[in-house]
Amino acid sequence: MEKYKEIERSIIKKYRKDIWSKFIKAVSEYELINENDNIMVCISGGKDSFLMAKCIQELKRHGKVNFNVHYVVMNPGYNDKNINLIKKNAEYLNIPIEIFESNIFDVVKNIDKSPCYMCARMRRGYLYSKAKELGCNKISLGHHFDDVIETTLLSMFYGAELKTMLPKLHSENFEGLELIRPLYLVKESDIISWKNFNELTFLNCACKFTEISMIDENNSKRKEIKKIISELKKINPNIDHNIFKSLDNINLNCVLGTKKDGVYTSYLSNYERK
Repeated sequence: MEKYKEIERSIIKKYRKDIWSKFIKAVSEYELINENDNIMVCISGGKDSFLMAKCIQELKRHGKVNFNVHYVVMNPGYNDKNINLIKKNAEYLNIPIEIFESNIFDVVKNIDKSPCYMCARMRRGYLYSKAKELGCNKISLGHHFDDVIETTLLSMFYGAELKTMLPKLHSENFEGLELIRPLYLVKESDIISWKNFNELTFLNCACKFTEISMIDENNSKRKEIKKIISELKKINPNIDHNIFKSLDNINLNCVLGTKKDGVYTSYLSNYERK
């Protein structure tokens, strides 16, 4: 059996409960992939996006829904070593990638304030434009369960608001495009386990800024949140699940205020009517 087939088999056999079933559940429960969708699967080179690509590849081959897929890698200015690793992994995993170039690293390298924020915005813009060029109606990203929990706490601790990373959302600037996150229910620990079991090596961080020891403040904040969650799980192993469930179980009778489409509503506005 060729190695890529063994890797595919591990997803639907050994990791059926922890990865494949959760992937299928997210696709079904949040209605992420529908008949005749044209999906651009975004591969950054890391473990999450490559696993997502393999899961979608398996779903296309064996699923009941007919859809089209483009496996796309945006090169924002990776060094030769990193881009070659991406190509090698794509070939090893039997994923037919298309690479397109951008000059994002060159543009943001001279930005002193929030270069990572600007880089993220530019990446998103390039990806949406590429999706439009390919005639896609959906863009698939590799965010996982831990990203959802961490983003929620980051929003609370540093943004002073309660919001989370949604499993899908419409693009505000590119009409007709939708962003989906098929690994929404898959834990990072299980992705790491799958990677190690198959003896795979992916990019960790290919950012040129980290190569020259620049500090990514957003990344360090996320690491801080990861550490907090890890400590809390020592007290309550289900803490991450409880945080996740609370986002799907908000009691609007017991919150001070809500905001929708930029409009704030205080609980006092309806207080006397009760």
